[in-house]
Amino acid sequence: MNELLRPEGLVHSPAFTHVAVVPPGATTVHIGGQNAVDGSGALVGTDAARQTRQVMANLRDALASADATVHDLVMLTILLTTDADLGAAYPVAAAALDGAAPPVVVTRVAGLAVPGALVEVAAVAAVVR
Repeated sequence: MNELLRPEGLVHSPAFTHVAVVPPGATTVHIGGQNAVDGSGALVGTDAARQTRQVMANLRDALASADATVHDLVMLTILLTTDADLGAAYPVAAAALDGAAPPVVVTRVAGLAVPGALVEVAAVAAVVR
């Protein structure tokens, strides 16, 4: 099982941990950037909350393809464009994690590759079989 740590001296947040320790023999799964597009490649939604719901659904589907879940995440990077509403996006992302609290990086970017996209996530999971 992966171990998520909140070291003394670092801010304690219920939303994320600072360190993930992966045990020997775990299978590492890297999830490339997931935008708010559906299976046909069409952008879903024009607001940060709706796009984040689609992004997190895509993340769950990507994880499932490797027999992983959000509880196997050891790193989650959330990219938001500078005009995306963080206050609307973050609670949606947090809810989709089902209580999992991997180390999270939230970064503001000028733009994303998909025109109109406001949110993208990339992730690393480790599956202990």
